[in-house]
Amino acid sequence: MASAIDVVTDQFAATNERDFERAMALYSDDVVLIVSGQAGPNPGAFEGKQAVGEWFGDWFRTFDRDYSFEIEEARELPEGPVFIFARHGGSGRLSGVEVRGANAYLYRVRAGRISRVGFFATQEEALEAAGLPEWSGAETD
Repeated sequence: MASAIDVVTDQFAATNERDFERAMALYSDDVVLIVSGQAGPNPGAFEGKQAVGEWFGDWFRTFDRDYSFEIEEARELPEGPVFIFARHGGSGRLSGVEVRGANAYLYRVRAGRISRVGFFATQEEALEAAGLPEWSGAETD
């Protein structure tokens, strides 16, 4: 079975390739997405594969096909989650305006599937959240 980091980086690769079916297949049916208030549009908690897929779909529909992610750091933290820091950017679908940014993410992987995703504005915010009970002690494969 693939490592937790492999599962997460494959999800980013599938997203960059616009293979959203493959990307979503890496999520568990009961996945939870937590979007920090400063991290992006439509912050909050989203539960279930359908809700998470809709959130990401809304995000990607605002950008053209050149929008992609570049992972700068990927590591499994001692508490269990996978920490990712990635730059992202591309053109707005309607405006053509170039957009660039960077975010930090936490992923919990259970039985080879992503079961929890946190989307954070900064590395510091993600690393602080990693110590919370919902992230620590996670099963990873």
